Amino acid sequence: MKIIKNEKLIERNGKIGQWTSIAALVVLGGGMYISITKPDLFSYAIVCLVLGFMLTQVGMYMGSRWGRSPRPDEKFDAGLKGLHSEFNLYHYTTPVAHFLLGPAGAWVLLPYHQRGKAEFRNNRWKLSGGGFIQGYMRFFGQEGLGNPEMEAKAEIASMEKFLAKKLEGIDIPKVKAVLVFTDDGIELIPGESPTPALKLKQLKEFLRQESKKRALTSDQLNLIQSKIN
Repeated sequence: MKIIKNEKLIERNGKIGQWTSIAALVVLGGGMYISITKPDLFSYAIVCLVLGFMLTQVGMYMGSRWGRSPRPDEKFDAGLKGLHSEFNLYHYTTPVAHFLLGPAGAWVLLPYHQRGKAEFRNNRWKLSGGGFIQGYMRFFGQEGLGNPEMEAKAEIASMEKFLAKKLEGIDIPKVKAVLVFTDDGIELIPGESPTPALKLKQLKEFLRQESKKRALTSDQLNLIQSKIN
């Protein structure tokens, strides 16, 4: 398997996450200081606290995707190590964060890092459990599942548009998506999810089974790879 990733983007966004978190602490500290020492400027303290809270959210969001170790791209690299050499794994070089191209076809990989219980029920994904920390993170809107099915459709559409432009005049491959839960602490109940949902440790075998259907020939792969590399 060949891995192609945008190292500059990863480094830049990692630094943004770090500096945003530092700025949040400074602003929050300033707000607390003003509220204690200068009560007549309490309105300024409120502004600082609100701004600090917003910066904290941004810092948490960026840190969870670009600052944590291992990062999502590193988890995919490790989890898919050993796949056939015809596979190309793209990180942050296409309109979607993680894209896999190979004999199994064209796949958008959507990572989810939550713990607890993820279940597809009544036509929607729900997340529960995970302990106090996970509940705290969900309360502040950073670690909820959101709407994976809608996200998958949007990512597929974005990737198909990109491929149509790159492969103008050439039939583009059907793009599919898979939801990948990367934390070993997740209890996954995919039910009748329209989009395949797997634990990371299941992904490689899933792709090997899909490869047996040979969605793309070697010639097709070479052509597509030459256009998007």
